[in-house]
Amino acid sequence: MTDAKALEVLNDESGYQLVVEHQGERRQLAFDHLLVSAGRQANVEGLGLDALGITTTQAGTLELNERLQTRLPNIWACGDVAGPYQLTHAAAHQAWHAAVNALFGELKSFAVDYRFMPAVTYVQPEVARVGLNEKEATAKGIAFEVTHYAMSESDRAIAEGATEGFIKVLTLPGKDKILGATIVAENAGEWLGEFTIAMKHCLGLNKLLGTIHPYPTLGEAAKATAGVWKNAHKPETVLAILKRYFNWRRGRDK
Repeated sequence: MTDAKALEVLNDESGYQLVVEHQGERRQLAFDHLLVSAGRQANVEGLGLDALGITTTQAGTLELNERLQTRLPNIWACGDVAGPYQLTHAAAHQAWHAAVNALFGELKSFAVDYRFMPAVTYVQPEVARVGLNEKEATAKGIAFEVTHYAMSESDRAIAEGATEGFIKVLTLPGKDKILGATIVAENAGEWLGEFTIAMKHCLGLNKLLGTIHPYPTLGEAAKATAGVWKNAHKPETVLAILKRYFNWRRGRDK
């Protein structure tokens, strides 16, 4: 249930009830357990920042340059205290940069690239995304078109009884360049990497479509999504010429 506002929790003889407002109506939802996702804040207490003169941002993370260096040239940071993403794989990505820059920064240093940061919400089905979604693209004034593929079309999803969900890919209008991808599906996080790699290395949907995928797998849905895009952008003029050509061939063969 999306776009619902939680109002209160009730506890009576029937059990727990969550009162929500959804589409202008109040509803009560029975539940056993409630997970409250209130976010996290970087823990920088006890690090002696004041003594060192290291400042923090409004978000509570350390003030760093794009190479993860503090205002003191011999102190670097990565992970939750560095921000802006409190994700384990983001911390691992930063750790490489912080270590290499600290060791070899006088010779060569590397800025952290956050442009293609994947994220997964581990619900059922999983929600995985990378790049822009429609709301973000609209807010940034970026023109886009949307390609949608329903997981109910996936043979593996049908076989697994996991047909809930979809793939939604944003591309530049008329082009196959991927601006972002959202996957809502069984084990979506396991195959989000294909779209992340494609975006990182400027591979468009045509490249995904031309790549052999193992059948039957859930990840094959990425290729199928590229096929949906291709079908929507088939060269009508060329197809019309080919139609006349093959009609001519059939007539000649007779």
